[in-house]
Amino acid sequence: MHTSQASLKGKVALVTGAGKGIGRAIALAYARQGAAVCCAGRTAADLESLAAEIRAAGGRAIAAAADVTQEDAVQLMVRSCTEAFGRLDILVINAGVSAEGTSVEDSDTQRWRQTLDANLFGAYLCAKAAIPALKASGGGKVITIGSGLGHTGLPRISDYACAKAGLWMLTRVLAQELAPYNVDVNELIPGPVVTAMTSTLVAQGHLQSNPALQQEWVKQPEDVVPLAVFLAAQPPRGPTAQSFSLGRREI
Repeated sequence: MHTSQASLKGKVALVTGAGKGIGRAIALAYARQGAAVCCAGRTAADLESLAAEIRAAGGRAIAAAADVTQEDAVQLMVRSCTEAFGRLDILVINAGVSAEGTSVEDSDTQRWRQTLDANLFGAYLCAKAAIPALKASGGGKVITIGSGLGHTGLPRISDYACAKAGLWMLTRVLAQELAPYNVDVNELIPGPVVTAMTSTLVAQGHLQSNPALQQEWVKQPEDVVPLAVFLAAQPPRGPTAQSFSLGRREI
């Protein structure tokens, strides 16, 4: 894929949740910047279409269908990436699900657990599987797609807020553990973004009814790209254990 600013030339990136929304926009952007991209997610057809689009533009990409809550699938996902491209330099932990949209009292126990499985346990599995490959490459970047709601909370989305709070702590712990190996780990908070995942919350009125959110810049997935590229392109021993937010407030 030809670009005048190939800031990620020679790098290999694995992006989870790449089939749609923010993940898809980041995968395309990394390919434009010269990286080989492993497009990972649950829906094989979406991933194959994305990988084909990247290759048609002159880039390198493969599709790797995986449920991030299943350890064997995640291990295979990482192995597919390293076998195809020989290394791993950048991991974007983006896969997840939206909130149930109910109070703690009225919440469905199983649905609450599923949100934590996808947004937190899945992130843990992805990081755990990728660490050996990142070390073998001599360093790299891990970017977790977090949420300000994991820092501040919001009524009726306890499952999502608690999962993202855990992800922020995981980000900081990983940064400390991986610092000796030149692997930087940071959180990217997009703020409100129009995606298929947020459409339910919008339809239920949860976002519009919150005064802080009403003053926010509601973005498209492509608006997240510049910060995602910036974090991936930082030199070794760049910022780590930091939270970078596109929000006007910490939400």
